[in-house]
Amino acid sequence: MKLPRHAEIWAPGYIADRWKRAFSRSVEPARVWLTIADHYEPLWRTTDMEAAKNRVRQWEKKWPEIASRHRDSADRSPRYTFFYPEENYEPFFLDPLAEMTNSGIGDVEIHLHHDGESQQAFIDRMSGFIETLSTRHGLLRRIDGKLGFAFIHGNFALDNSNGGRWCGLNNEITLLRDVGCYADFTMPSGGPTQARLLNTIYWAIDDPSRPKSYDAGPALIPGVESAGDLMMIPGPFGLRWKERLVPRIELGELSVHDRPSAYRIQRWLDLSPRIGRDIFVKLFTHGAQEANLRVLLGGDLDRVFELVREECGRRGWCYYFATAWEMFNAVHDSWGRRDPVANLAMKAAQTQFDRKFS
Repeated sequence: MKLPRHAEIWAPGYIADRWKRAFSRSVEPARVWLTIADHYEPLWRTTDMEAAKNRVRQWEKKWPEIASRHRDSADRSPRYTFFYPEENYEPFFLDPLAEMTNSGIGDVEIHLHHDGESQQAFIDRMSGFIETLSTRHGLLRRIDGKLGFAFIHGNFALDNSNGGRWCGLNNEITLLRDVGCYADFTMPSGGPTQARLLNTIYWAIDDPSRPKSYDAGPALIPGVESAGDLMMIPGPFGLRWKERLVPRIELGELSVHDRPSAYRIQRWLDLSPRIGRDIFVKLFTHGAQEANLRVLLGGDLDRVFELVREECGRRGWCYYFATAWEMFNAVHDSWGRRDPVANLAMKAAQTQFDRKFS
């Protein structure tokens, strides 16, 4: 039975998540990791290269200014992860992002829109783009000797989850694993592609004969071994009750239609995945769209960082700005019962070394 807002998909998982958090004896959180994952599309709804270049220039100018105004508990500036679409590739658009990456306030991962292409075509597109990002722009990093990347699927249609539209590959999770994807950051979607398992970092185990293999999987629990084909790092999913009579769905999206507020920050912290004493808050946006760009660079990103600082201070928690890659590493450390903060500087230095000599 179909319910409003696709609740038949997410409601059972949401109720289970709320029940578990309300009644389980879990340790008190101590650290918050904040990642902003931008579905960054300079050519969104335009073929005008000058308009697209203007979008890029605004980020190039204003994001470093914003980042310079804030510090986390380790005295580090905010980081911003640009998930760049392969189909929008232009060297001019990537060069400023590479500069921000080298200065420690940004990073670039992979975004892709595709529909109905063959398995080999997908492999060729991804492999070629990975190589270009590394050799032309000095981006990505090597994991066990192989170039690795985080991924966000266009239209949220990962693993052919939208009834065959905007993907076409039931074995996409296996293919992503094989070409070097270290984690997927697509969820939540709030639509028909939404995973049933919510607010949990877990492993997707692919069934190549069926779509949407990421619907559920083994959760990452501190000290407990588990494995799968692809790590899933979703953002917060839940309901917001205080803003209007009808509750609103919270997806962790930053947009002109959903601005940051103190109440939203509280919901992010209460809903986001937890491993041990660490909370992992993955937000997303479409930051190259003019309407979003104006509010993000015009004060909303500043407000996010200020409100997170205030709320974490009120709760007595430390907070850390992280790229997608840094969040992935913090997840691994927390899962393995290691101190994720102690490894920050070491892994940042290793990433710079890998980029320099890859």
